[in-house]
Amino acid sequence: MKLILRWTRAYPAVALTIVVAIIGLSMLATPARGIAPWLVGGYALCIAAWQAYGMVRQLMRGHAGLDILAVIAIVAAVSVGEVWAALIVVLMITGGEALEDYAENRSKRELTALLKRAPQTATRLITAAAPAGVGASGSTAAADRAVSELAVTEFTDDRTETVPVGEILAGDRLLVRPGELVPVDAILLSDSAEFDESSLTGESLPVMRARDERIASGVVNGSSAIIMRAAATASDSKYQQIVDLVEQAQGSRAKTVRIADRYAVPFTVIALAIAGVAWWASGDPVRFAEVLVVATPCPLLIAAPVAFLGGMSRAAKEGLIVKGGGTLEQLAKVRSAAFDKTGTLTTGRPEPRAVRPAEGFTEEQLLQLAASAEVYSSHVLASAVVEAVKARGISLLPVERAEESATNGVEAVVSAGTVRVGKPSWVAEVAPDLGRADIGAGELAIYVSLDHRFAGVLVMRDELRPETPEVLAELRSLGMERFAMVTGDVAATANAMAAQAGITEVHAESSPADKVRIVAAMQPRPLMMVGDGLNDAPVLAAADVGFAMGARGSTAASESADVVNRFDRIDGVATAVRIGKDTVRIALESIWMGIAVSVGLMLVAAFGFLPAIAGAWLQEVVDLVAILGALRAIRGKRR
Repeated sequence: MKLILRWTRAYPAVALTIVVAIIGLSMLATPARGIAPWLVGGYALCIAAWQAYGMVRQLMRGHAGLDILAVIAIVAAVSVGEVWAALIVVLMITGGEALEDYAENRSKRELTALLKRAPQTATRLITAAAPAGVGASGSTAAADRAVSELAVTEFTDDRTETVPVGEILAGDRLLVRPGELVPVDAILLSDSAEFDESSLTGESLPVMRARDERIASGVVNGSSAIIMRAAATASDSKYQQIVDLVEQAQGSRAKTVRIADRYAVPFTVIALAIAGVAWWASGDPVRFAEVLVVATPCPLLIAAPVAFLGGMSRAAKEGLIVKGGGTLEQLAKVRSAAFDKTGTLTTGRPEPRAVRPAEGFTEEQLLQLAASAEVYSSHVLASAVVEAVKARGISLLPVERAEESATNGVEAVVSAGTVRVGKPSWVAEVAPDLGRADIGAGELAIYVSLDHRFAGVLVMRDELRPETPEVLAELRSLGMERFAMVTGDVAATANAMAAQAGITEVHAESSPADKVRIVAAMQPRPLMMVGDGLNDAPVLAAADVGFAMGARGSTAASESADVVNRFDRIDGVATAVRIGKDTVRIALESIWMGIAVSVGLMLVAAFGFLPAIAGAWLQEVVDLVAILGALRAIRGKRR
């Protein structure tokens, strides 16, 4: 009963139409049977008037629609005494909203699942839980050590509080129990922990993380309770960024979704022409009504938005957040692609090839300074530096304050002074004695300073993702013609990687402005730009389709892109193009199938072989089949 009441409140027009039908049918079995046609016909004309009002409003906004056919069909059917056929048309019109809601909810299932998984609450440790001598005035590092040394089992209910995730502030200490979601981006204070990161990276196996590593929100804790320190608020954390992208995607519509506007006028003219000729040839006005009741595919044209939402849901299942149906259209037509190098075509996990400390520093000191600062960087190279340093058993320094500089590097304050890690030109601003490192093909250098002293260089080598050549070959098979590498790295490194990938066009040592200029000039179009770093944000926004490798990339890149890949796999690029092509194909198939069948039914009705009431029911069936056909976009074409 509650379900019926909820459904009635959601779709009152459908409920009212059903009630009118029940009352009218009941009246046929009573002496008041003569009133039933007046009741049903009058109600149908009221709905037609309301639809006409809405149609005029749409026309004033510049959107032609098929509502005029529905309105004329209802009026014509009532005029010739086919009131029950008119009522079926009314049911089709009013039921369109309910049918659309069902289809859209089905097609948005994967997107909705991402929203439902967002962390809602967190367990915060009350300050009093720290031992005597460690309080709010104590240093962050000292408090962290004290908290992490306590057994997790000591944190009873009177030492914790459950709060909405939005109330968590950076620096708060959190208790994450086994199987719980990490509520915000945080630094691990326990010695080690195991996490299920599949929701963010696509990695199905649990991942071990060590103390002082940054853990993204939305990952699932393993079998042991752990202590963490919040590194960001919920709004600035990884999973909330995904939620924002999903909400943006759900609020968008494709141009093809408006395809009804494109076909509305010619379809209306054809339908009226067939109906008019049928009336003229037969001399029977009933024939006019019989043709038009099968020419009202209003729910049918729901197929286009359903198909595009299905494509977006399918993409979400593959770890791809497509921000709009228009992006799927562009993906279906894309002909050129430009790629960043580090973290895109390469793994973004370079291995140290040489540690070159400056005079006065040891290798261990240089590695320790670099990794302690890089913990607070979102650049794909940062985690590689931290992991490489921890693999050597070198502990990280406590950091009092850290700030990332877009496109340059990260600056952190430690007990020894202020550390800068990043590009040579940026580090040279505070360390004029900086010396340039000689690096080989495929290598890159990370520069480090301490206060105003040059501390040294880390020379690292990144590896091409093993699947990169195969992905490029698949993109060629999908119709893409031109590929280019556009990177800020030196020519020797860029050319070496491009040769391995099978890319012949290389634009090396490009600034963010250079990248935008190069991509803007590339032909043929549409063009897709694939990148992940903070300095890729402008060029991602400038491309016809911006594709961000968002698993470890920056927030700015994800916000600027049209497609965000949550999983750290380059094959998502080919998957996105394939989903775009499948979605557009299925949407157009559904639309054209509906139009073709409707025209066929109109011709049958024109010759008098399809009574109005039978035609109205048959049109309902055709519309439903077309919408179910559009739901194929959720699975796509079998390969």
